[in-house]
Amino acid sequence: MSETTSLKIAMLGHKRIPSREGGVEIVVEELSTHMADRGHYVTCYNRKGHHVSGKEFDKTKEHLTKYKGVRLKYVPTVNGKGLAAFSASFFASIFAAFGDYDIVHYHAEGPCIMMWLPKLFGRKRCIATIHGLDHRRAKWNRFAKFVIKMGERMAVRMADEIIVLSHDMEVYFLKEYRRRTNFIPNGVSEPVVREPDLITKKYGLTKDSYILALSRLAPEKGIRYLIDAFKKIDTDKKLIIAGGSSDTKEFVDEMKERAADDDRIIFTGFVEGQVLEELYSNPYIYVLASDIEGMPLSLLEAMSYGNCVLTSNIPECAEVIEDKGITFARGSTHDLQKKMQMLLDSPQTVEALKSSSKDFILGKYSWDEVINKTLELYMKE
Repeated sequence: MSETTSLKIAMLGHKRIPSREGGVEIVVEELSTHMADRGHYVTCYNRKGHHVSGKEFDKTKEHLTKYKGVRLKYVPTVNGKGLAAFSASFFASIFAAFGDYDIVHYHAEGPCIMMWLPKLFGRKRCIATIHGLDHRRAKWNRFAKFVIKMGERMAVRMADEIIVLSHDMEVYFLKEYRRRTNFIPNGVSEPVVREPDLITKKYGLTKDSYILALSRLAPEKGIRYLIDAFKKIDTDKKLIIAGGSSDTKEFVDEMKERAADDDRIIFTGFVEGQVLEELYSNPYIYVLASDIEGMPLSLLEAMSYGNCVLTSNIPECAEVIEDKGITFARGSTHDLQKKMQMLLDSPQTVEALKSSSKDFILGKYSWDEVINKTLELYMKE
């Protein structure tokens, strides 16, 4: 295929687009809409059902058949922990196998368990993006972890090309399977920086008056360490924990109970639109305390707003920030407390990191480059 060939592309494995239900959905939306802009024919197979954080956040209505040039199709979905992804991937893979596509692009490990369908029946070129080693996530039960691991192995066996988002995952696939992968990190766009308005009315927040943690509320995101560390800190700033649950209601309830005796800690639930932009625009620092990540889009976004960031020292975070942020020892409440207190006591350090983070991250991660490299893999003979 030449560079001018218009490709017919199917994408599956995500929940829904347009939606910010997770990092995978943001990536699929960026890839599909940019590729459609370039003249390719892209179909995204959305799950049926409600937003992962609750039906009150439903935005993607099932009568919406096109979005920014991307065709949307909805597949039957069995709602239930671990079953939604499995069932949606099964039906999407059948449609992709018998559809008129040149490329079938799978996102995340679990959905790849169905990759044999378009390979066997459609003889399609299949690409897998491994957004993270999902079988390591604490929220899944034993059966779900087994299915996810089988998806990983199917991708190794069946995918024409595998994309990974960190060098650490490159090493993992090479050691575990002797399979070479393609490192293509996520991108980020320059955001609109907003003055505090809605967040002042809703939460009483002003510029630099809070520490922001924004992610899905799941055990591997380090929320437990963050709450425990923050409660020991001497500050009048608030801790804003923003994000919805993802099959993790019991964990969210536990975290709220853990924070109940500290009125400085505020859980916002799922946020989007102007409220999200204002939260990103005005924190004193941004904290990501994760034990496990693929490539954290929220971290890229936080830095694109010009924030000082504090992350765990896992490779997936350390690779992103280099020397433009601060890290703490993964899983250490004591070190997290120490580093947060240091930044609270050293506004000059915070300002220095803020002044360099935006240009650094926008220069390092570009969606145009991501699209170019992905299309090269699509067209590779």
